[in-house]
Amino acid sequence: MLYIGLMKKYFRKKEDVYDAVQEVGFLPFFPCGIPGLSIEEHTPSELWFTDDPGPWEWKGPVLRMGNCVYGKFFNNKAGFVSTKWFNDFANWRRDGYDFDARFNDNLASYDDQYLYNIISSRKSMLSYEAKGIGNYCKNGRKGFDTHITRLQMQCYVVISDFEYRQDKHGSDYGWGVGRYAVPENFLGKRFANHVYTRTPEESRDRILKFLQKEFPETDIRDLRRLLGNNH
Repeated sequence: MLYIGLMKKYFRKKEDVYDAVQEVGFLPFFPCGIPGLSIEEHTPSELWFTDDPGPWEWKGPVLRMGNCVYGKFFNNKAGFVSTKWFNDFANWRRDGYDFDARFNDNLASYDDQYLYNIISSRKSMLSYEAKGIGNYCKNGRKGFDTHITRLQMQCYVVISDFEYRQDKHGSDYGWGVGRYAVPENFLGKRFANHVYTRTPEESRDRILKFLQKEFPETDIRDLRRLLGNNH
C-alpha cells in the first residue's frame, strides 16, 4: 500500500519528492490532516533553511521533471498533484465548468475574471509580471493574493515553475518566484481535451476510490477534505 511505503520514506533530494508525487498522486507541502501526507513531515529538520538546496528549492526542479503541477490546492495551501490525477481533480474542483462558462453563470467574480484573463492570454508569467500588468499595487488594484489563491483552488491556474533572481555574480538569491499558467497552456491537449470527459462526481469518486484503496486506515471524511469541494 502506498501509505505504508510513504510513511517509511524521508525526502533528502528532489527526486524523492518527485517519486512520492508520482506514487501518491496528491502531496501537500504542509500537513493536511492525513498523517504523513506532506513534504514537511518527511523532510529531516536539518534540510530546512540551510545553504544547500532543501524543500523550498526543490519545487522548481520537481516541476521541471514533468508529470506534475503545483499550486494552492489544499485548503488554500500549496502542494503537488500528478498529471495522472490532475484532470479528474480539476474537473471536480471546476464542477465541470471552463472559466468562461463559470463566469457566464455568475459563479465567478469580475475580479477573478480580470486576473484569469491576464494569465490565460500568455503561455505563462511570473507573479510580479501579473501584478504589474494588472496594476496590483499600493494605489492600484487590491486582492491579488485572494484572487490568485481562489483560481488555484478551482484549478484554473497552476504554478508551472519557480525562478530566482540573480546577483551580479550570477548566483540565485531570495525566494523563488512562482510562474503562473492556466493548465490548458501548461499541460496542453492532454489536459484540455480530457478534463471534462467525466462528470465532476465521477471524477471525485474515481479519486476517492483510489485513495481509499491506498490509505485504508484514513477516515473517508479526511479524504474528502483533501479533495475539497467544488462550490
